[in-house]
Amino acid sequence: QVQLVESGGGLVQAGGSLRLSCAASGRTFSSYAMGWFRQAPGKEREFVAAISWSGGSTYYADSVKGRFTISRDNAKNTVYLQMNSLKPEDTAVYYCAGRRPVVATTGYDYWGQGTQVTVSS
Repeated sequence: QVQLVESGGGLVQAGGSLRLSCAASGRTFSSYAMGWFRQAPGKEREFVAAISWSGGSTYYADSVKGRFTISRDNAKNTVYLQMNSLKPEDTAVYYCAGRRPVVATTGYDYWGQGTQVTVSS
């Protein structure tokens, strides 16, 4: 089992950048594929990005491809989401999530509490 805590959200102007972090507890973090999801008001939660346990494979939603980068540091039990060229439509609560064994865009078992990202126009 792994516990996840997100940080790094905030208010930023359109075109700006933010880096989200997700710190995981437990010794088995490196065995988990990790993902980022987001949920905007009145909308369903959607997939944003995912990374394999080794960091060798990454996947992105079309809406963020080329602007967001997911990465991980297994020595620090942390996964990151670097968000550049932010748009107002990126405004949402962002969640990190973990699953085993393989990376995917669905089927995550463990979730953080979320961090708010607000992009002003």
